[in-house]
Amino acid sequence: MIAWINVVVLIVCALLVLVFYVKSVRPAALEKKIGPAAYRKCTGYRTLSGVFMILALVGYVVYVFYPLPVALPATFPWSWWLSAVIAGAIALPSGWLFYRGVRDAGKETMSPRKEHTLYGGIYNRIRHPQAVGELPFFWVFAFLLHSPFLALLSFIWVPIFLVMSLAEEKDLALRYGEAYEEYRKRTGFLFPRRR
Repeated sequence: MIAWINVVVLIVCALLVLVFYVKSVRPAALEKKIGPAAYRKCTGYRTLSGVFMILALVGYVVYVFYPLPVALPATFPWSWWLSAVIAGAIALPSGWLFYRGVRDAGKETMSPRKEHTLYGGIYNRIRHPQAVGELPFFWVFAFLLHSPFLALLSFIWVPIFLVMSLAEEKDLALRYGEAYEEYRKRTGFLFPRRR
């Protein structure tokens, strides 16, 4: 019973990450309805999204102790050390990309601000480096926990991150107008454009 409850809670948390993140990336649209308080409200939504993401990852750990009775092996057919190497191979480039995105976005990562301008740095190459860097960490956790089920379950995050990125683009176009449209034409969505 605990196993099923945990997986349901994990999936609900993933959906709540999506809901609150999408709400958090709409400060310009929300500002038209409630004024300047929209940016502070969006910061609260972003924080809630982060809390639910942490709870989802806690659900990954709980799954190891309470796995579902499914037709998958409890662990990968190789040693945990190989899973740890795979996790490291995923984490290093992903972590670097996520770090660069957070560094170049600055405080805007968690707290949207009206006065913020378009980002530079890694954002000159791709529009969503934080999403591209953060998404693979669900597989990092799955491999560190040595769980085939969690590796498969991690695919639910792909459409979630795509929807979050697309929602963010709508509000950025509203915030920055023509400058954002020009930026979008010359910069790749999730991968760099060939020059």
